[in-house]
Amino acid sequence: MSDAYMLIVEDDSFLLDMHLQWFAAEDEGRTEEPTEHKIRKAREEGKVAKTPELPSALVMLFSLILLGVLSQYVLSTAVSMFTSFFYQLSTPDFFSGRKAFSLFIQYFLRLSLPFLIIAFIAAFAGNVIQVGFLFTTKPITPDFQRIVPNFVRFFKKAFFSGEALFNLGKTFLKVFVIGFIAFLNISAEIKRILSLSKMPILESMSFISFIIFRILLESSIVFLVISVVDYIFQRRQHLESLKMSKEEVKEERKMYEGDPLVKSRLRQRMRELLSQNMIRKVPEADVVITNPTHYAVAIEYEKSRMHAPTVIAKGADELALRMRRIAKDADVPVVEHKPLARALYADVDVGDTIPEQYYSVVATVLARVYAMDSSKKQKAI
Repeated sequence: MSDAYMLIVEDDSFLLDMHLQWFAAEDEGRTEEPTEHKIRKAREEGKVAKTPELPSALVMLFSLILLGVLSQYVLSTAVSMFTSFFYQLSTPDFFSGRKAFSLFIQYFLRLSLPFLIIAFIAAFAGNVIQVGFLFTTKPITPDFQRIVPNFVRFFKKAFFSGEALFNLGKTFLKVFVIGFIAFLNISAEIKRILSLSKMPILESMSFISFIIFRILLESSIVFLVISVVDYIFQRRQHLESLKMSKEEVKEERKMYEGDPLVKSRLRQRMRELLSQNMIRKVPEADVVITNPTHYAVAIEYEKSRMHAPTVIAKGADELALRMRRIAKDADVPVVEHKPLARALYADVDVGDTIPEQYYSVVATVLARVYAMDSSKKQKAI
């Protein structure tokens, strides 16, 4: 079981495994922001920031909009359904066969199918907006650790935490919104409502239906706004539940980035190997330019295979001293040029050609070297 999501709670009498998401991160010493790997792993397990309020609000809103658009169709279909049923009741074999069931299915689909389709699309969109396309069976996999919580801390989170207070406030807000919107709409039409007894039955039903429809539509829009706020809150709570302790961050870094001590040793070993390779190339150099004590840069130039002089080795301090010794043993000229040695050491990597701004200075040095050693092979500068 993953340590990132589980906590061992120990007292004098028992040990219990509990999901960390039940409790505040600070209570468990988890003060570090979750890493990208932790967030990705949680997503793969189905632990994402989402609120059921958003799909519900979208289903309600789009269903009401569709009802407003198809109101004439719904009314005419309902009238046709009642007419057909009352007419068929007079036939003796209506209930004996499949005729009644077939007629019921026909009208049921005609009335409900458009709303079922729009509700499915709205619910699907509400979830995709929040978490994207994600399929995992992990959330429905049986987990017996969830049925043995620490009840004191569980109830503290469920009833006395910030999340519990937010959910309670959200519930009261919904009730208040429906009541307030209903009050405004009814107050605006109170005179007509009081005179309903004097109106024809169909006109009265149409008027009442319009008021109810308007209350529901306005409420669904407010619910949609509330769901957005709830999603922001749930996202914050989700990131809070994924927070990690400093020790967890260190362990994850060791696991995916390597032990810092091992990496340091590997870097040191690579530097040693690189130094050894560079040292082997010093005898091939045309000249070694020195600081004279701190830096040494070995330069080679072969016109047939190089378009400009190339740095084949460089070193500082002890490595620079070794390069000077090897150069003298190999009869490679060592030229002291402090500004050029510092500049080449800082600006040019091993294996790179020298930049154009150093051409003239290096050409002068090489010309002097070639003039001093007439036995060298002729090379064009």
